[in-house]
Amino acid sequence: MRKLIVAASVVLAMMAGVAHAQERNLRIAFDVPYEPFEYKDENGELTGFEVELAEAMCEEMNANCEFVIQAWDGMIPGLMARKFDLIMSSMSITPERAERVLFSEPYYNTPGGWFAREDFDTDVTDMEAMEGMTVGVQRGTTMDTYVTEEMGGVVSIKRYTTADDMVLDLEGQRLDVVFLDYPVGEQTVMSKDGFKEVGEQVKLGEGVGVAMRKRDEDLAKEVNAALATLKEDGTYDTIMDKYFAYDIKM
Repeated sequence: MRKLIVAASVVLAMMAGVAHAQERNLRIAFDVPYEPFEYKDENGELTGFEVELAEAMCEEMNANCEFVIQAWDGMIPGLMARKFDLIMSSMSITPERAERVLFSEPYYNTPGGWFAREDFDTDVTDMEAMEGMTVGVQRGTTMDTYVTEEMGGVVSIKRYTTADDMVLDLEGQRLDVVFLDYPVGEQTVMSKDGFKEVGEQVKLGEGVGVAMRKRDEDLAKEVNAALATLKEDGTYDTIMDKYFAYDIKM
């Protein structure tokens, strides 16, 4: 009997060791504030659509996750320097970025939107009418790339680290119009009096994915499997419905 008890204890210890070994420690980077995707609530707690989705993903992966706040400009350099393991901060999948990082399958896609003061009456697609105007974008985003490629040389482009700084300059009449993620514009611009959406929304890129280092192929498989499960079991929809009145799934 004693031998059986000892043997059972050894097996349990080995099983606990395996379970512990399988538990993954991950650091996930977010650019804050970028409401409604990631921001701090009135209590200073990190929250938002991507934050809640990351929490659900980590639980599905049996991972202990630490959330890191990182300015957008330092996202990919920080990933390469191993300051964190994943970027889950509305990073659009582009061919240029895909040369440097490994992306998960896209988990959402939202259009870019044009926003301005209520007295703005210019057609943003009319380059003659837009000539000499000042357009605000967040530096290094697909919106920045779009405005640079489509309007460079026609308008003056001001690039910002955060959407909040951009909106402050729009309020202060230092910008004529801004182009940013539609949900972000909805939260940061349209929530204020005296502003409106102008022009048509523009679908950009292949959607948003979780970014990892190129060699982390096994991690990418785990992330893709976890996100797929969250979509299948309804968790994704529950989180999405909390932040959006429309479907943003790919």
